[in-house]
Amino acid sequence: MRPALFTPLVVFLVILLLGYIGFQLEDPHRLPSALVGKPFPDFAAQRLEGGDGALVGREDLLGSPTLVNVWATWCPTCRAEHEELLRIRASAPVRIIGVNYKDDPAKARRWLRDYGDPYEFNLVDPDGALGVELGVYGAPETFLLNAAGEVVFKQVGAITESVWRRELAPRLAALGVAVSAAPNARPADASAAFSATPAAPQQSDVGSR
Repeated sequence: MRPALFTPLVVFLVILLLGYIGFQLEDPHRLPSALVGKPFPDFAAQRLEGGDGALVGREDLLGSPTLVNVWATWCPTCRAEHEELLRIRASAPVRIIGVNYKDDPAKARRWLRDYGDPYEFNLVDPDGALGVELGVYGAPETFLLNAAGEVVFKQVGAITESVWRRELAPRLAALGVAVSAAPNARPADASAAFSATPAAPQQSDVGSR
């Protein structure tokens, strides 16, 4: 047989090998982000919760370290992540702002009523325009911002207790937030605590779609 007949097979095998090596060397949940070390992008968005209809902007994320969590009701991984967000909300003094991504607002509001609401407020991103500015791959994704609104860290995929312990808690501590290595509130307790005492506004690295 002529050597040229083997060329497609060789190319295919090389691609598989490179993909395998890349997977072994890189953590798929820590994909590079052009935003790390840079200011969170300017934006203007409606709140999922409604209110007076005023738009929310980047300035509303300033003043204290903040987690910006991209989520959606169509995302099964977001449901798994939600319990950890409730634990964090109940036990750590850090703001959590949601970005409801390519979703139905009515479904999103019902979802938060059913499962608990860990967010100070939610931004509505129905067409994914803000997601494009953020370089979002899908949902869930989470950005850690410092008090100046700069992106310190990006988590692609769910926040788990391990991610909290290894990635987020140390970085928040470095930003001056008093956190423990592992949130200790149960999800039900977190939801009840949040609904009983709504948070007042402060001054202030996957599913796919």
